Amino acid sequence: MIYFDNAATTFKKPNRVYEAVLDTLKNKAGNPSRGGHKAALDASRVIFDARRRLAKFFNVPSSKEIIFTKNATEANNLILKGLIEEEDHVITTDLEHNSIYRPLNRLKKERGIDVSTIDTSQSIDNFLKDIETAINDQTKLIVMTHASNVTGAILATEEVGQIAKENNIIFAVDAAQTAGVLDIDVQTMNIDFLSFTGHKGLLAPQGVGGLYINSEIEFAPLLEGGTGGSSKEKLNPNILPDKYESGTLNTPAIAGLKAGIEFLEKEGLDRIYNHELELLNRLTSGLLEMKEVKILDTKAKKNKVAVISFIVSGIKSATIGNLLDKNYDIAVRTGLHCAPLAHQSIGTYDVGTVRVSFSYFNTIEEVDIFLKALKDIINTRCK
Repeated sequence: MIYFDNAATTFKKPNRVYEAVLDTLKNKAGNPSRGGHKAALDASRVIFDARRRLAKFFNVPSSKEIIFTKNATEANNLILKGLIEEEDHVITTDLEHNSIYRPLNRLKKERGIDVSTIDTSQSIDNFLKDIETAINDQTKLIVMTHASNVTGAILATEEVGQIAKENNIIFAVDAAQTAGVLDIDVQTMNIDFLSFTGHKGLLAPQGVGGLYINSEIEFAPLLEGGTGGSSKEKLNPNILPDKYESGTLNTPAIAGLKAGIEFLEKEGLDRIYNHELELLNRLTSGLLEMKEVKILDTKAKKNKVAVISFIVSGIKSATIGNLLDKNYDIAVRTGLHCAPLAHQSIGTYDVGTVRVSFSYFNTIEEVDIFLKALKDIINTRCK
């Protein structure tokens, strides 16, 4: 199978990830922070080592500021529902995933908050000006995706972080599409909250993600329960990371996450990103040669990650996806990609798109096979 749905989840993982998960399941499967016996201590060391590795990877001041979740969706919900209060104002963009869009809609309904959504179908300069114009006395948070899961557009995150800093506004970034592909430094980028998931660019198993939190910012936990310590307290202990990590963590997946980061550091993020861009450029060139194909893009972008969306005149996107899967054993994603605002922005809300997304393990040969398959489909269906 040729797998081109890596923006949803990376399919192929480094061997060391498989090995780390299996080793933990077989040999370190105690309950972390719950017991003083060897099995529990071994599991705790897995968590501790992974937390330190993540802190270094994102240049986080203290590893205690890394909170493990099951994915970026949980991390985004933790930020938004724990931080935003009645009558607060939030600024976001029209490229957001439903893991930001839906919690904000619930907060609008239940807490009466105000949300300003910034248009990305304009120049970067105008995009940044609109953010500055939207700020008011009630603005508590700017929350935005680092890169779109629909168009691959990398937004002006550093510039927005500077705006947030200058206006004393909390800044949250969803790095689901960029963690493991782009270098992210939460300190130089003025990021207060960084959500990430393991199963995409970080090459970990599904079921683990996390959140960097600026420990100077107080907000409520999303979940409460067992934390492995301070069991007599009626509320979660007010210490990090325990305050935000109720329940047993997914130790095998966290071991896989650490192994994924080790692989990324060994290969180098620049090398990974450049390889994925080479694949994207090859695909883009091939698509531009097909007159029936229209590539969708975001104007307010600095660059792109290896994600591209397109439509084909006269053929439904779902039909293309089904034919690629059934006849050519090629996996792509069609539809709205859990990002309806993004599709409204690019004009495909009613029809969806075909999305192709690469990982480090894809090849030029696979791109060429895909282009030939797409040409065959177009020639057959558009006669």
